[in-house]
Amino acid sequence: MDEFERHLASLLPRLRRFAHGLARNAADADDLTQAAAERMLKARDQWQPGSNFAAWGYRVMRNLWVDTMRARQRRDRVLVDGEQGLSVGAPGEAETSVELGYLMRAMGRLPDEQREAVALVMIEGLAYAEAAEVLDIPMGTLTSRLVRGRQALMKMLED
Repeated sequence: MDEFERHLASLLPRLRRFAHGLARNAADADDLTQAAAERMLKARDQWQPGSNFAAWGYRVMRNLWVDTMRARQRRDRVLVDGEQGLSVGAPGEAETSVELGYLMRAMGRLPDEQREAVALVMIEGLAYAEAAEVLDIPMGTLTSRLVRGRQALMKMLED
């Protein structure tokens, strides 16, 4: 494997988690992850060694998701139910799976902008500056989306 392939292979689990944060649905998240990997492989000559591979990968995935959502909205106004396919968790760890299911359903109820920010910073562990770059927004905008997203999640999880 060359350097690009090593970076992509190590980033795939993180991309998949981010896809779950965006898609609210396991099947859509898997499709999004595959599409992002394909697009990155096709555009491998655009990647500059030494640049932030993860930020590039997250941006590719986010742009794909935005394109997908726009196409769905044009095709029909009814989105897939957010409750479908949310059984994420290791077999045998029922409690963890249930808690993760609650969290994913709560994430699914956040507005897109807040869900993206929360997924990148709280789940993927990106620095604020890096997440703002991926989302192509100012740092202050990211911060306010995170604050509102965290507050909304905490309220939903308390209820």
